[in-house]
Amino acid sequence: MDTLTLITKIQKQLKESYQQIADTMIAGGVDNMEKYKYMMGQAHAYLKISQDISNLLKQKEQKDEKGTVIQFGNTED
Repeated sequence: MDTLTLITKIQKQLKESYQQIADTMIAGGVDNMEKYKYMMGQAHAYLKISQDISNLLKQKEQKDEKGTVIQFGNTED
């Protein structure tokens, strides 16, 4: 699996997790303030991580003149 595919799958999972939280909250699945705060914290974390990944990809695309190859980590494998 290439890196871009992995990143896409991570972003999809983050979006699905965020949507699950939203659906639970909309459906009335929050019965106390502690649970509400916990779920809101999770939702904010999912959005923050997703946005950070998008920002990193955009920065890499702007620097990469040859295409959209994204390279993370050690390249000596």
